[in-house]
Amino acid sequence: MVEANPVKFYLAKSFFLAMALIQWLVATVVLVKFQFDSKNFFVGLLFIVLGSVFFSIFLVLNAKIKRVAVGKNKIVVIEGDRNLRFEWPEVKSLSLIPIFNVYKLKVKGKREPIYFFPSKNIIAAFGLIAKDTSRMGEIVEKRKKEFDIK
Repeated sequence: MVEANPVKFYLAKSFFLAMALIQWLVATVVLVKFQFDSKNFFVGLLFIVLGSVFFSIFLVLNAKIKRVAVGKNKIVVIEGDRNLRFEWPEVKSLSLIPIFNVYKLKVKGKREPIYFFPSKNIIAAFGLIAKDTSRMGEIVEKRKKEFDIK
């Protein structure tokens, strides 16, 4: 089984949370350290709003990005202590989103798609055309052809 890149996974999951915390820290420094006037209040409020936007993006992405291992017979979604296993015939669609360097997996019986990173970097030509040349990409392409997956 070929597992997706864990460094990218954890970086993607925590990036927007870190950005939100930095924005809130800057807002706190501006509001506490400098004298209170309308300009500083507006700047502090701006950083609070930016932090809130980053935090809401974190909440949305946190639920959708998963760690995934792809094998010849199954796909395993790693969620902490428990693993969800899906056989290849259960896969409705599996596509690569080249701009974000992410796979989008839809499974029969599940409403929400699962997003996961490939095992290594994929270089996209002009942001539109990409092909995963890693071992994970080879397995995905073979199984997509074998089971007629979109």
